[in-house]
Amino acid sequence: MREIFAGLPWWVKWVAVPVIALVVFGGVIVSVVGVVISLLFKVLVFVALVGGLIYIVRKFTSSSSSRGDW
Repeated sequence: MREIFAGLPWWVKWVAVPVIALVVFGGVIVSVVGVVISLLFKVLVFVALVGGLIYIVRKFTSSSSSRGDW
């Protein structure tokens, strides 16, 4: 691979090739990033809902047990 780029100017290696790669694979990159962000958002929503459920259950079970002492 180095032999291919050996005689080329620096801007071809560091500017033109990455731009061409982004143009060709840009849709794939955007799709993968979108899936990862969507998955992370769903995980955060799941954690928030489970945390809220645990908080509500603990709050009601502690208040009902304290009412039983009366």
